[in-house]
Amino acid sequence: MNPRSLVAHYDFGVRTPPLDLLAFERALLATGHLVVGIDEVGRGALAGPLTVGAVLVDRDDAPPRGLTDSKALRAGQREGLVEPIEQWCAGYSMGSVSAIEIDRWGLRLALAVAATRAIDGLAVAPTHVLIDGTFNLLDAPPRLDDDVLDAPTLTYATLSHTTVVGGDARCATIAAASVLAKVQRDRTMRRLAVEFPDYGWDANKGYGVAAHRSAIENRGPCDYHRRTWRLTAN
Repeated sequence: MNPRSLVAHYDFGVRTPPLDLLAFERALLATGHLVVGIDEVGRGALAGPLTVGAVLVDRDDAPPRGLTDSKALRAGQREGLVEPIEQWCAGYSMGSVSAIEIDRWGLRLALAVAATRAIDGLAVAPTHVLIDGTFNLLDAPPRLDDDVLDAPTLTYATLSHTTVVGGDARCATIAAASVLAKVQRDRTMRRLAVEFPDYGWDANKGYGVAAHRSAIENRGPCDYHRRTWRLTAN
């Protein structure tokens, strides 16, 4: 046998321990917190809403089998996780901002508004938020002219929180929020595709693939496009 094959097939007895998706939640629950995980979907799209999911837990029951980052799952897998997630968590909610609101407020503030709406939709207020990424999704930099922007108050900007890089694959509540938000937004884009079939939203979900950009160039944008964004390649 080739020496390389011997090395490749030798069992050194090393096993990678399974990832504990509840590690962050369990530590917070042990100190009396009501924990919510939030994640966004649609940030980089050219059209359609930006949606933030929020999933609340009040105990450390095992999460649904197969739960992980929504981007790592096929559409059917995400759909199949919706009911188990809803039965597992203590509460869930979605918050969205429209393309018009994104154009008016800018992406950073629109993200915070969508996250605020998601928390507002929960029946029970959380005491700690787990957030996917590197910054507090519930807050935004100071605005220069609030009267003109007329944005809702960011009620939870100072709520206790932890940002988790790669949280949609490391935290059960964030992963669950990403799945629910992705499923809801995809359903919205499929419905809009019936009204606006030329843009191919049933397939591209509003993202900037070549066929979508070409359709915008040929037919122009519609009310669901983010008009302040660069919508075409030219």
